[in-house]
Amino acid sequence: MIVVVSGPPGTGKTTLAHRVAAAIGCPAICRDEIKEGMAHATPGFVPGPSDPLTMRTLSTFFDVIGLLVGRGTTIVAEAAFQDQIWTPGLTPFLGRADLRVVHCVVPAEVALSRITARTASDPRRAAHEDAAITAEARLRTHNAFQAVDLPVPSLTVDTSRESYDPGISEIVAFLS
Repeated sequence: MIVVVSGPPGTGKTTLAHRVAAAIGCPAICRDEIKEGMAHATPGFVPGPSDPLTMRTLSTFFDVIGLLVGRGTTIVAEAAFQDQIWTPGLTPFLGRADLRVVHCVVPAEVALSRITARTASDPRRAAHEDAAITAEARLRTHNAFQAVDLPVPSLTVDTSRESYDPGISEIVAFLS
């Protein structure tokens, strides 16, 4: 099974992905964590739109998914990709794995607050262009986000609070 955790930046995807992975007993493959690891091996890296590291991260993310699924591993795959990235990346797996989509949502102001806080407090975020994107651009992107649109079961989860709606037990039941 591939559990896709998606949504705009700042919606709590990574936290939820790790909680779901722990609950069902499988690895979480998180796009931002891959990029942060690659940034360590790239001295002088400066993040920006479509920078070479971002593009390598994209192919690496889907390669890792393919490798693990090919070896018969259930995974949780998490990224802030919109449909135009997820659909071509996941389509090859439609006949090979059971796909489920968990779409994270929060009000735009909550997402913006989370992004601002993590940019200020998490040095790993230097691998991303968080600080270079204005609040206005973030709000526009958040409000125009195109969710994964594949013919697979999907569940929308409000991650505004630590007690998700629906809760983790209902999310796990959806995946069963």
